[in-house]
Amino acid sequence: MSEPVLVRKITPDEITSKLESPLNIEHLKTMYDGDLSHVYAELNIVDPRKVRPKQRALFFSLLNEIQSWSGAPMKEFLKDYFYTAYSIETEGKEISLAADTTNSVSDANKLLDLVVEFIFQYNVPINDSYELLPRDENYFLYQCCKHRKCVICGKHADIDHIDEIGSGLNRNHVDHSKRHVIALCRVHHSERHQIGNKQFSNKYHMPLNGIKLDVETLKKIGVKGDYREEEQHGS
Repeated sequence: MSEPVLVRKITPDEITSKLESPLNIEHLKTMYDGDLSHVYAELNIVDPRKVRPKQRALFFSLLNEIQSWSGAPMKEFLKDYFYTAYSIETEGKEISLAADTTNSVSDANKLLDLVVEFIFQYNVPINDSYELLPRDENYFLYQCCKHRKCVICGKHADIDHIDEIGSGLNRNHVDHSKRHVIALCRVHHSERHQIGNKQFSNKYHMPLNGIKLDVETLKKIGVKGDYREEEQHGS
């Protein structure tokens, strides 16, 4: 259930907003068995700026990579495929990356997320475009961790902890869902430790905050740990 809202006031820990259209309360009650005392929502802050030229360039660069991988001239088909996938994902919303588009940066990012997901899912080699990928986007970092691809070069990666684990701790006894991680190959993992986070971040033009992964994802990618507390909360 997704509803557009207008934010009227925003502070670091509180947001006041107004719905653009009345909410279907009866529908909401069916989702919460009639109890609306604790309703949970996901906040998505929209970037209202128009689609950026670099987003358009990245989109078509990735289509070229997929076309080369497929071995068939299918660039227009791919464009229509991802535009349609975007429309399905957004419940009928259309997108255009043309110069006169009315779509926003956030719209283009959602479209690029679909392309990135396809690339990781089918293991499409994208050597020429890899450095153009949005390393400051959490979804890209998530896909790199999920598929164990280095965020810097695309090679097979380990899950590297930005929040360092002490040398005396057993990693199997750590709740990794509470720590920030990033996917780095052995070479870039070692380089990060050698030159430090700040210099590494400056060299590769990316923030080095990492992301937190949920327990299900951590287990799927084989990161062993002590997740009993999180599992109890989720049950």
